[in-house]
Amino acid sequence: MSSWYLLLVLLVGVERLAELVVARRNARWSLARGGRVFGRGHYPWMVALHTGLLAGCLLEVALAHRPFVPALGWPMLVLVLAAQGLRWWCITALGPRWNTEVLVVPGLPLVTRGPYRLRWLRHPNYVAVAVEGAALPLVHGAWVTAAVFTVLNAALMVVRIRTEETALSWAVHQPGERV
Repeated sequence: MSSWYLLLVLLVGVERLAELVVARRNARWSLARGGRVFGRGHYPWMVALHTGLLAGCLLEVALAHRPFVPALGWPMLVLVLAAQGLRWWCITALGPRWNTEVLVVPGLPLVTRGPYRLRWLRHPNYVAVAVEGAALPLVHGAWVTAAVFTVLNAALMVVRIRTEETALSWAVHQPGERV
């Protein structure tokens, strides 16, 4: 395994930890304004899947001796970086309303700035997750990890998006603070 790939996966792991710090801060903000958490049952599965992605990237490359293939690896690296950019654009656009859990504040209107102004792309953060989940393993040829993550993530996203749509509908129709 290339040492730079190990560093890349570790940096993505650090980025996930940074997301958790932001999410905890934002959860305090939302809960202080009457926020409600939806879909707690699927959240541990999501954490396990994302942790498994990082572990799978490293384990598959090491155990199956996956080589770095430049024709695949470099474009996948570009996609990983683009996915990170999209993810942080989403986090910035949502501000204190972004969270790793489905947590909404009643009475707030939907966010319509940043990538959320694109009405045809209702869940841009999940696009970032899907792209990263396929591309990060493929940077170093871990195609099994990419395939398994993609299938499991698709199933989880069905549950997650339904949960989020229910939560957003509830929040928009509740009286509450206007920010």
